[in-house]
Amino acid sequence: MKTFTIYILYIMVGVILFDVFNRYFFSSGSIALQELEWHLFDIVMLISISLTMQNDRHVRVDIFYSHLNKKQQDYLNIFSYIFFILPFSLLIIIKSLPFIIESFSQNEISSDPGGLPHRYLIKSLIIIGFFLLIIQSIKSLINIIKNLKINTKA
Repeated sequence: MKTFTIYILYIMVGVILFDVFNRYFFSSGSIALQELEWHLFDIVMLISISLTMQNDRHVRVDIFYSHLNKKQQDYLNIFSYIFFILPFSLLIIIKSLPFIIESFSQNEISSDPGGLPHRYLIKSLIIIGFFLLIIQSIKSLINIIKNLKINTKA
């Protein structure tokens, strides 16, 4: 997935450069290109949430977290996963599902003239991105609990 998002970022930068070049040198803008930029950005962000969690690079209040010992950090992480990340991710999936189903049933396209078709495809990434976050959170929870059990026995 990491390689996939890197390639999407390269494509996004290329599209942005092409769009800016056309806009400033040829006074020619494209709504479809601007929407493509947004869609590529959406893909990167929704996929990268779980990658950030996997690499333990997510945002924390490090001013407090850094003063905790490893065991306290693990317990705080368990608490965060169970009471914040997993419920929030489930809520996003549950609340976005009708929105996405409606988009699929209407074969939704951009409301802007010259915009992109198949808007439902990018909307379905909401569920995919947060499902990946749930999977990664469960994996991280399991790893933390294993480490706590190993360290308790030692």
